[in-house]
Amino acid sequence: MRTLKFLLQKEFRQIFRDPAILRLIFIMPVIQLIVLPLAADYEMKNINLAVTDHDHSAYSRELVNKIKASGYFKLVTYNEAYKQSLTAIENDQADLILEIPVHFEKDLVKEDAAKVFVSINAINGTKAGLGGAYLQTILRDYNQAVREKWIQFPRIKLLPTIDITYANWFNPHMNYKYFMVPGILVLLLTMIGANLTAINIVREKEIGTIEQINVTPIRKHHFILGKLIPFWILGLVILTLGFGVARIVYGIIPAGSFVTIYVFAAVYLLAVLGLGLLVSTYAATQQQAMLVSFFIMMIFILMGGLYTSIDSMPEWAKWITRFNPVSYFIDVMRMVVLKGSGLTDISRQLGIIALFAVVLNTWAILSYRKRS
Repeated sequence: MRTLKFLLQKEFRQIFRDPAILRLIFIMPVIQLIVLPLAADYEMKNINLAVTDHDHSAYSRELVNKIKASGYFKLVTYNEAYKQSLTAIENDQADLILEIPVHFEKDLVKEDAAKVFVSINAINGTKAGLGGAYLQTILRDYNQAVREKWIQFPRIKLLPTIDITYANWFNPHMNYKYFMVPGILVLLLTMIGANLTAINIVREKEIGTIEQINVTPIRKHHFILGKLIPFWILGLVILTLGFGVARIVYGIIPAGSFVTIYVFAAVYLLAVLGLGLLVSTYAATQQQAMLVSFFIMMIFILMGGLYTSIDSMPEWAKWITRFNPVSYFIDVMRMVVLKGSGLTDISRQLGIIALFAVVLNTWAILSYRKRS
């Protein structure tokens, strides 16, 4: 134990001796957690709309006003020539074109039917899909409103209607920050923990101190623990800072217990730091360690379920996510923060992460070779 104590003292002194590392550990995640959720907005607004109105009737103007009043669309051009609207699409000034044909009002009143043409710029697939869906919903509502206006209701209402009452569980106001902020906090915790531990042992190799350590009677598991424990403690401190930012900036208070989150985070950090140490034992230089760590982090981030639903991925990708610890922590954070889940509810994820921690740290200890 005395050997481990001296190793921990050495690691903490080495960490706090470098101001750059301290800024990396404490200041960077705070700034990122404030900025990233504001930029990663799932709410699609200010969709640029070009309208070509060949009819110029009261009904066509009412339709355009209804679209503008929705709050989702911004009218960038209102013209009489489709080519003019198409030019706006080609110049990336518009995302959608709504073309209202001649006799739109006449066909709607006399024929009880009218057609409109919608062109969508699909370069940005997400924006195109959501924008088209929003516009179709508005057109459907407008059509329903017009039909109701024409019907002269007697005592018995002839037009059948279905009233829908709904409730959003766990996130009543559909605030995207409530599920984005916890997920981004997981990513920051993972990146900092894995990257710092990935270059830790390699740094000892490059400056030559590893040779001095190798000739001492320090056991391999003591050496790995001495490298792991300081960053494990710092990881929990970063998590605490992250929850402080979430509370102060976004007003997010977990519905569940902080104890549940910290128990899972403690085990999760063992797995992530073990992965970083494993990379560090194999790498010969800090550059190699950083590149391997970057490669792994990109897979963890993009296939972690934060930006893309895991259920919508192909089957082979779902198998990869089963070996992605980030996906489990993001799932747990959302369960605890939004649903108020307890340790019993996350027992499956906790067991899998514990297995990751045992395997990765054991592998790191076995792969570390002491050479005199």
